[in-house]
Amino acid sequence: MPAFVAVMESSGSSVTESTDIIKPDDPFTGPLKSIAPWNYTFLACLMFIVTSLSLTENFTVMLVTLRYKQLRKPLNYIIVNLSVADFLVSLIGGTISFLTNAHGYFFLGVWACVLEGFAVTFFGIVALWSLAILAFERFFVICRPLKDVRLGGKHAAMGLVFVWIFSFIWTFPPVVGWNSYTISKIGTTCEPNWYSTDYYDHTYIITFFTTCFILPLGVIIISYGKLMQKLRKVSNTHGRLGNARKPDREVARMVIVMIIAFMVGWTPYAAFSIIVTACPTIHIDPRLGSIPAFFSKTAAVYNPIIYVFMNKQFRKCLIQMFKGNVTSLDSTNLNQTSDKGAITATVDSHLVEMSTIAARIPVSMCNVEKSDEEEEESDQSGNGGPKQLFVSDSRVCSL
Repeated sequence: MPAFVAVMESSGSSVTESTDIIKPDDPFTGPLKSIAPWNYTFLACLMFIVTSLSLTENFTVMLVTLRYKQLRKPLNYIIVNLSVADFLVSLIGGTISFLTNAHGYFFLGVWACVLEGFAVTFFGIVALWSLAILAFERFFVICRPLKDVRLGGKHAAMGLVFVWIFSFIWTFPPVVGWNSYTISKIGTTCEPNWYSTDYYDHTYIITFFTTCFILPLGVIIISYGKLMQKLRKVSNTHGRLGNARKPDREVARMVIVMIIAFMVGWTPYAAFSIIVTACPTIHIDPRLGSIPAFFSKTAAVYNPIIYVFMNKQFRKCLIQMFKGNVTSLDSTNLNQTSDKGAITATVDSHLVEMSTIAARIPVSMCNVEKSDEEEEESDQSGNGGPKQLFVSDSRVCSL
């Protein structure tokens, strides 16, 4: 009998121990048994590379902008804001994600989970809306919807305030109970609770998806679409000029690259969130489900390349900084966003910027206007015909 009791006690302890072994499937206390360790090692290496590149690139953007005053212009405010947001996404979200994947589970605890979920979502939406405001500002500068209003520091600052306040409004509610920031299925990152079956949580996801993906995407498409129409109109009107079509094609390619970059970075994550919200019981492999979230973080790497490093003005300042010469550019005509002398310098150089629509389209307009003036100088009568349109449009060339 004692032996039987001993066996039972031994069996009981073994059952307890096996239960304890299963229990660490909680990602806050141990690795998930269903995920092989090499998967976490791979994600840790990926996040280390992405985070390092993002921090380096975006810090460089901020440093160069700080050191060269010709870069600190209203049209560049939102670009720097984009770099700040991407830098913070990588600094907080990227670093935490690297550490948790290196350990194989979210060892930092629930508070760090909420912090990472909020920080990545908040700064990610700030970056997302920065792209939308950047597109709108380019449309505003080129197409001049308000003929007598030009983009100034006050307007650019208002754009920044809108981006940060609007993003905070739609990313803070999970912290206070409207939805929540919770651990992802792979157990090493945190995000809004897409899997909740509660109708109250669903209302947040739908609202979040509309305000933080559909709206900025719509602003980008409409702004760049209107901008392309403007350039095409100028090219068609002055199609006899040999240099009128080349900027059209170049700008079209750049617009396509910008929209594709936006879609590639955020569409998978948005689609995933909608799918799991609509079908919360759907079974998705944790490794597959983690791809959209990790993929969206790579936007912090290619955003600076597309919007900043492909900017000729920025590249020149960057080269000068690495050469240790900070002031030599201040007295040149490099600044294409200055209010004086930019039109003449641009026309004389015939350089077409590959990176920013705001720099490229005015170049084509200025070239068109100059050539048109040379051809029709003897026919000028001051009657305000079609020439008057381009005199008005040329005022944006200084930007």
